[in-house]
Amino acid sequence: MFSHTDLPRSFMPDRTPNILLLGGTTEASLLARALSASGLRACFSYAGRVKDPRIQPLPTRVGGFGGVDGLVRYLTEQGITHLIDATHPFAAQMSTHAIAAARIARVPLLALTRPPWTAEPGDRWHQVANIDAAVAALTGPPQRILLALGRMHLAEFATQAQHHYVLRLVDPPSSAIPLPDHHVMVDRGPFTLEGDLALLQRHRIELVVSKNAGGEGARAKLLAARQLRVPVLMVERPALPPRNEVHTVDAVLDWLTHHTPAGTERGV
Repeated sequence: MFSHTDLPRSFMPDRTPNILLLGGTTEASLLARALSASGLRACFSYAGRVKDPRIQPLPTRVGGFGGVDGLVRYLTEQGITHLIDATHPFAAQMSTHAIAAARIARVPLLALTRPPWTAEPGDRWHQVANIDAAVAALTGPPQRILLALGRMHLAEFATQAQHHYVLRLVDPPSSAIPLPDHHVMVDRGPFTLEGDLALLQRHRIELVVSKNAGGEGARAKLLAARQLRVPVLMVERPALPPRNEVHTVDAVLDWLTHHTPAGTERGV
């Protein structure tokens, strides 16, 4: 494991800002545009789970770092001075690694997160702690379910094979879907209320299963479920170690201003 004594002597916290942005969300793309416009040096990092990620206005890398040690090594070797975590709220492993690596490498860390969704009048939510609890909650008679979780957790739901699952995926599946009764749609948000009302009605959806990702891009399914009185099984966010969090791009830029050494100018 890396320790403070492993840091190279050339690593100086008061050097010109050099930002690593861990991305993959709409908010990360918005921040990338703002950083590019500011003239600050930054690199955008994708985890590599989406086949055709959005092109960013920053130098971009794709793939993992190799755990905490790998991320510490990257931060130190690349001279990263600021680490911004704008990954998905359910990318718990990456966020946990970022917190640990930032501490070891002595790099300031800020998370750009979406506020979680909260139930409102008319919603019929049943909240569960994790994917395993969501699978267990589906025990019972067959239903027509919109499984709005992406492709990572499909295998877990194979134990509840009595249901008909409607899956909305960003990329076409690269392997067989492990659910015997399913329908796949390939689509990328942001989604609209009109579109998701039509989706729920067309497929006669009786239950929506969703992660509490927050944000506006995928909220339409919840508004449609409320309007049609369709219940929602909501998976709550994983717990993370303490970290500094903000919810807007402007707040990130303000944080960078206050964590940028005096005399460093933005722009080129």
